Amino acid sequence: MTVTPRSIFAAVFGLILGMAILKFGNPVILDHQIEAPKDFAEAITVSWPAQWGQIAVFVASLAGGLLYLLDPSSRGLRPARILWLTPLLWFGWQRFAAGRTVDAGLSGPTQVHFAACVACYLTGLLLLSRKGSPPLMLVFLLGAFLVCLVKGANQHQVEFKRDRQTLVEGERTGWREFPAEVVEQMKRESLIIQTNGVDIANPIILLKLQRGRIHGTLVYPNALAGAILLLLPVTLAWTVFGTGELRPAIRRVLIALVTFLGLGCLYWTGSKSGWLIALAVIGFRLFQFPIPRRTRIAVLTAVAVLGLLAFGIRFHSYFSAGATSVGARFDYWRAAVATAAAHPATGTGPGTFQRPYAQIKSPTAEMARLVHNDYLEQFSDSGIIGGLLYLTWIGALVAAVGRHALNPGKPIFQAMALGVLAWLAQGFVEFGLYIPALSWTAFTLAGILAALPVQPRKQSESDSCFD
Repeated sequence: MTVTPRSIFAAVFGLILGMAILKFGNPVILDHQIEAPKDFAEAITVSWPAQWGQIAVFVASLAGGLLYLLDPSSRGLRPARILWLTPLLWFGWQRFAAGRTVDAGLSGPTQVHFAACVACYLTGLLLLSRKGSPPLMLVFLLGAFLVCLVKGANQHQVEFKRDRQTLVEGERTGWREFPAEVVEQMKRESLIIQTNGVDIANPIILLKLQRGRIHGTLVYPNALAGAILLLLPVTLAWTVFGTGELRPAIRRVLIALVTFLGLGCLYWTGSKSGWLIALAVIGFRLFQFPIPRRTRIAVLTAVAVLGLLAFGIRFHSYFSAGATSVGARFDYWRAAVATAAAHPATGTGPGTFQRPYAQIKSPTAEMARLVHNDYLEQFSDSGIIGGLLYLTWIGALVAAVGRHALNPGKPIFQAMALGVLAWLAQGFVEFGLYIPALSWTAFTLAGILAALPVQPRKQSESDSCFD
């Protein structure tokens, strides 16, 4: 492949998104709690401040802008006005709403994060949609995603069991066998807390380790489920359609390994919404298979029955306990609607839901920092206009991206579209918009797809799965 400024740019931006998956998996409103790593060892093992990623995104986007202006060959297709004007209007309104926020300490970082989201989206829309750019960008992104899955699998098989045993043993011995610096570090990480002057293992951490819900390199299990919904379809598509030159045996092993890692990690996250959305995506894709109608209906019915049966078995104890997280989400949503009604003009400020919620939440409800619904949060945080602008942008994206999902002309682009739509669907019950690793990646992919026309599938065996 010829090295050009455009190819270098695509590779660099893919590297930035890959690092986001590995290092920027925390909600942006918690960025003040993320300390910069002190040495190389920490840089490998811990999360990084989102500001580092934001700087990288802005610098790369500016470089891409110069490339767009100076090199006509790097310019992408001309998208409809609604696809680029609406996100700019939405971000402008976020800036306006932030000037009337109830907490500048929360709205400031959220504004910068939203700017990075729009920058990623416009970069995908105007630059990365050019022929040859998606594979260069995806190679680093999907590589990082696989590292994240391996991390999640290791948590399930090794880390959580080892860490729980360590805490239980330390509590039994009174931490006498632990070096003092290790104990201090465990206290800083809240693995050890003090009760009545005695150091004990944090019971909340012990419970989480016992439940074994993995999170990979992201903040918590449902965030990892969001990453899997977003990136597993395109990872599998590339594995199936982009490895034709490998030996059949190696190719089959690779496909089986990626499938096992992806679906296994989704199962181990314990994400209810992730499971149901994934089942819907699988059903949709099966419905498009060129097989007789009766066979297709039979296969779809079998998949639905087996999937829902497995869902019932997997989460039986959760529903027996009263499905507490479902009830909690309804309380968050009720509070978001009430906040939007009380502040219809500009809301309470980007990223500030926790402030009004602390005052109006049900006495029995646990505290939440975000609404667990990206769409309602826009109305709560930035008022009716901010919410409508975001819905308009997302609606335009669903229409543009959905064309690729409905047309299997290019398997890779269809898989990307299914992933983006699945992630947007999860936004009704989660807060992926506020997690850089997810939102930067999703909006970049959405921008690419929004700019690309739907292509009929060619029959040539040598035809690239991209071009």
